[in-house]
Amino acid sequence: MQTNITSMELQVIAHAHNGFSQKFGIPRQSREGSCIETHIIFTRTYRVREALRGIEDYSHLWLLWGFSQCEQVKSERSKVKDGGLDWFPTVRPPRLGGNKRMGVFATRSPFRPNPIGLTSVRLLRIEDTTENGLVLVVSGADLLDGTPIYDIKPYLTFSDSHPEARSGFAEASQDYRLQVEIAEELLAQSVRKDCPWDAIHEILSQDPRPAYQNDSERIYHLDYANWAIDFTVENATVCVKNMWQK
Repeated sequence: MQTNITSMELQVIAHAHNGFSQKFGIPRQSREGSCIETHIIFTRTYRVREALRGIEDYSHLWLLWGFSQCEQVKSERSKVKDGGLDWFPTVRPPRLGGNKRMGVFATRSPFRPNPIGLTSVRLLRIEDTTENGLVLVVSGADLLDGTPIYDIKPYLTFSDSHPEARSGFAEASQDYRLQVEIAEELLAQSVRKDCPWDAIHEILSQDPRPAYQNDSERIYHLDYANWAIDFTVENATVCVKNMWQK
């Protein structure tokens, strides 16, 4: 049976909440933020306990979500009109330095015909709260604070895991990590103020800079939770220059 469905409306069932108030610093892929917790808070319509019955039996979940702050950059050279819809057949992946174009369906770029993301996360715990009902606390989410979530599904090891799979150009950067250095006095002062250092260390070690930026004298700024971090990068080492609570 053939159908002529050309569009559909998705309902936001929940929102992700974490310390990422800006895109800079968000892990490029899921599983790269194992120390970073994200709270999945359901909207009132879907804040129903029965909908989560049995979810505690799974260690990992799939999140289907939307690139809520992704703006399509207009470019006449790369724009294609198809039935009144403007979309981009090629993009410049940051991991390739922003110089090489790849087909949008061969990347995980947010600039897509439908700005939808798919992320696998670890379910850490379920919190029973007075204000928001049952809240899923997960790790490994590559999401901005406030990201809308459209669906949640259990991750199944026997069908969703493919150890033999190839990862294209992304394979070259899967084990890439930087060393992180910080003055002991600065770290001690921050820890005394309940600084989430483990999460910040993990973010910095993944090199949040765009791949095309390699200026050892440039000072980069990262905001995470209610902390601000200034740092430089030289010879595969991150040097934290300053860190303070906002």
